[in-house]
Amino acid sequence: MLPSKSVISQNLYLAIDQGGHASRALVFNSQGNLITEDQHEIRTIRTANDRVEHDADEMVMSIKDVVKNIAGKLGESAKDIATAGLATQRSNIVCWNRETSKALSPIISWQDRRAHDWMEQFSARKDDIHRITGLYPTAHYGVSKLRWCLDNIPEVSTTFKNGKLAWGPMSAFLCHRLLNEKPFVADPVNASRTLLWDIEHKNWSSELLNMFNMPQVCLPRCVPSNYHFGTLSSGSLSIPMRIVTGDQSSALFAGGMPQQNSVYITIGTGAFISRITEQQPIKSSRLLSSVVLQNDADTIYALEGTVNGAGSALSWVSIKTGLYRKIEKLPEWLMRECNPPLFLNGISGLGTPLWRPHFESKFIGAGDDWKKAVAVIESIVFLLQLNLEEMQLSLPAPEKIIIGGGLSRFDGLCTRLATLSGLPVYRSETHENTALGLAYLAADCPETWPNRTGSLCFQPTEIPSLHDRYKRWQKALMSAVNA
Repeated sequence: MLPSKSVISQNLYLAIDQGGHASRALVFNSQGNLITEDQHEIRTIRTANDRVEHDADEMVMSIKDVVKNIAGKLGESAKDIATAGLATQRSNIVCWNRETSKALSPIISWQDRRAHDWMEQFSARKDDIHRITGLYPTAHYGVSKLRWCLDNIPEVSTTFKNGKLAWGPMSAFLCHRLLNEKPFVADPVNASRTLLWDIEHKNWSSELLNMFNMPQVCLPRCVPSNYHFGTLSSGSLSIPMRIVTGDQSSALFAGGMPQQNSVYITIGTGAFISRITEQQPIKSSRLLSSVVLQNDADTIYALEGTVNGAGSALSWVSIKTGLYRKIEKLPEWLMRECNPPLFLNGISGLGTPLWRPHFESKFIGAGDDWKKAVAVIESIVFLLQLNLEEMQLSLPAPEKIIIGGGLSRFDGLCTRLATLSGLPVYRSETHENTALGLAYLAADCPETWPNRTGSLCFQPTEIPSLHDRYKRWQKALMSAVNA
């Protein structure tokens, strides 16, 4: 039920969180309290093992629907929404007609690897690509998907020849379709995930455009994260869109400005691990350097690692074993003393720090199906620990871990992570870290913002068998990688 008018702040902020399973709209007040929310499920279309898509028009309508529903729920208080922000999955891309706004391709997900073979030709240039972008060449990023569209979708190539093609991050397409002004701009976080953006100069890279043979004229203009993107209208409601960013970057701001002494982990479909490096990117030979926020004066960077198979790996084992009927028992299974098999987790390929786009997932050792589910959770923890150890080669040891996202709700996962890392793990009070961080940024970073990112703390405990399994898992993983 919506709070009474007296409870609702006169300053409200709309956070639009466009995720892999749903488009969501959440309204917060200036104290960071959730006022109301709405969501619309979206389809994920998998036409082949390496193909993951969304329908572009369906996604636009899903956002329009949740904004309309939010306005209805708020009633007269809807006029108190001061600004809005949009967070999207960072490496999703789409092609559209700049004049008609018609989508010419599906939205191709960050999980999609259809253009892996095309991307392979640039492996020898990986150091140059990393120097410019902070990233490494992989089909998870946008450039290979854009090239695939140009080479394989006739309407895209025809529209390019006619000089009307627009393409780039999904966030740019959504702004173009949702905002009255039909802007053709891209925020830095999402632009950077195309592999065409220079992390230091904060613009499209002519060197990379030439390397990949990609026309710049089709790409949107680069603007800061905090920018007047345009006006979002729904009925009589008009809201300025002031923040556009990526979902993982937004989540770092859920408790206010992120701290350099903390490791931030978000576990959803994939798992992402970040350390803030403030005003300059730190280049690591096996990790990612990412921009997480840019305004007119400053840019905040992070050193980042990725685990491709988190929630997606749990879904994989649930379907493979039939455990999807019993997966609600996983929290109990994680608390049992057991000796699960090891799981070499190559779901969607190995991310940092090993970078193997194709890696066969397999169990080592026997175990009941429920133990295999535990093994998958442990594989996520092991991959996170591998990234933590890699980060400490470039940065001072952190003091704590702050964790959020859907899988962070499992106490057994948090306890294992604390034990293996030797660090306290603070779990967020809310699973709405992306939306909460977006609202904080849309509200212009108020000092009164509450820090809800660490109410429950998991301390390291003595689990010798876990350390033993990690060592055996590391040995088995490296053996498989080098085979």
